[in-house]
Amino acid sequence: MALSPNYSGKFLEAGCDESGRGCLAGPVFAAAVILDPHCIPEGLDDSKKLSAQQREELRVQIETHAISWSVAQVEVDEIDKLNILWASVKCMHLALDQLPKQPEHILVDGNKFRPYKALSHDCIIGGDALYASIAAASILAKTYRDSYMQSLHEGFPAYGWNQNKGYATAIHREAILNFGPSEHHRRSFQCYPKGIQIELFK
Repeated sequence: MALSPNYSGKFLEAGCDESGRGCLAGPVFAAAVILDPHCIPEGLDDSKKLSAQQREELRVQIETHAISWSVAQVEVDEIDKLNILWASVKCMHLALDQLPKQPEHILVDGNKFRPYKALSHDCIIGGDALYASIAAASILAKTYRDSYMQSLHEGFPAYGWNQNKGYATAIHREAILNFGPSEHHRRSFQCYPKGIQIELFK
């Protein structure tokens, strides 16, 4: 099913999405994208449905042809302070702040958001599989975060972040048990392997 080029057809819309919300380590990233409804990149889709190569190719197209786009990140200490939900919303706000051209309406993937300035917004569960601007934001957030985690992997190879990108895979969880958490792990997450919670949160 083709993605809709816009939500209302009446406003200049920015799609927003995040990447890394469910990870044990690393920042959360968010992107905001205003697409030209007459120039939607071919093959655009929810980032989770695409291969890494497809995402990278679409990233170039989005950055080349979008009316406006930006990517932001919120670090681990802020995630632990705010909790991951509101850190993700803050990250979307930061991405919106950085847009060279401001939208008139905001489309958000998910069901939670805080009003941004005086702009109207709609939260859409599964929006990255329905609306082109949200799908584009999902691709930018995902590709930028994956690249960042690849760079972190160079200094912390034991955790396998080049493969798991900070998610709770068996290899990642075993590495936490063997080597303990790094400075890039989120202390507020209660989903570490058994025996590690007391060491982290006492």
